[in-house]
Amino acid sequence: MSEDNFSTTSHLPVDMATTAETDEVQTAGGTGMTSPWSRGLQFYFQCALVMIGVVGVAANSLVVYAMIASNQHKKQLLIFNQNIFDLVSSLFLIVVSTVKLCNIHLSGTLGYWLCIIFISETLLWAPINGSQINLMSLTIERYLKVVHHKAAWSKKLLRWWVKISAAAFAWIGGIVHQVNLVYWTSDMVNGVCYTYTLWSSPTAALGHGVLHVFFFFVLVLFIFVFCYGRIVVVIRRQARVMASHSGPGQSTSRENQSHQIQTNVIKTMITLSAGYVITWTPTFVFYMLQQIVPSPTKYMRGYYVPVFLGFFYISANPFIYAIKFDPVRRVLVRLIPWTNSSQPPAE
Repeated sequence: MSEDNFSTTSHLPVDMATTAETDEVQTAGGTGMTSPWSRGLQFYFQCALVMIGVVGVAANSLVVYAMIASNQHKKQLLIFNQNIFDLVSSLFLIVVSTVKLCNIHLSGTLGYWLCIIFISETLLWAPINGSQINLMSLTIERYLKVVHHKAAWSKKLLRWWVKISAAAFAWIGGIVHQVNLVYWTSDMVNGVCYTYTLWSSPTAALGHGVLHVFFFFVLVLFIFVFCYGRIVVVIRRQARVMASHSGPGQSTSRENQSHQIQTNVIKTMITLSAGYVITWTPTFVFYMLQQIVPSPTKYMRGYYVPVFLGFFYISANPFIYAIKFDPVRRVLVRLIPWTNSSQPPAE
């Protein structure tokens, strides 16, 4: 789902595109002439994307450091992998937006690879797709760990090598999906970068759009609602049982502490999942509208708003970790100079 995903024009071959459509595709690729108003608006939006990318890199870098320092990158492998995805996506957002701001003339082999890798935003959306796959794996992991923690089959699925495989699959799946999509629907013709426009037919474009939205949004939403709905029910039931058996003993205190840690992790993930749904919904709606009624001149200028919202979510994730996730918060607090002298060291 890149910028040019939304500029599928009429899904016709290159030689059948109209002049207006060609101009719009050139605009999307940063290689053609546009009106001063359009070029100026895109310039400011791309600058805004660069800035939010800088914020995302800085914030996610701090959280990555905090998770490593608190040894949570091993205990919460998929959460750590999600944060790495956010960091890489923010970094590539800066790179891709900067290349587009340079408005490089495309020609030859170098121009082709600039078109395929940067102008098509393959470098950017491969980790985004991977993060969405990882988010589903992470939600299922939380579900198994809380709802079916006593089942033998659940314990097998929660082994370390299974988590490693899930993390690796997210990276491989995101890259393969994006590269395959770009390879079959993008090309550079006469110095013009046509990305996500060279569909064999309108039906193929619409079919891909429906499958893409189903897998990366509808399925993700279903997993969120089902898994976290069951998790909340189980946690409330556990809380009532623990309250009825509360006592001054050591074991009860440890159980309460373990339950509180688990609850904080679940709250963190529910907050992140809700943020994903709220901020990424406009992008998927925008994408499906373009697939149903292709119109580059109508939709192209509105592309940056939903993308900005999506990366606002990525940049806001570290602050959610800092507020909700205790191990990360303790490490980040120790990085603040004036707190070290006023607080005793944490155990």
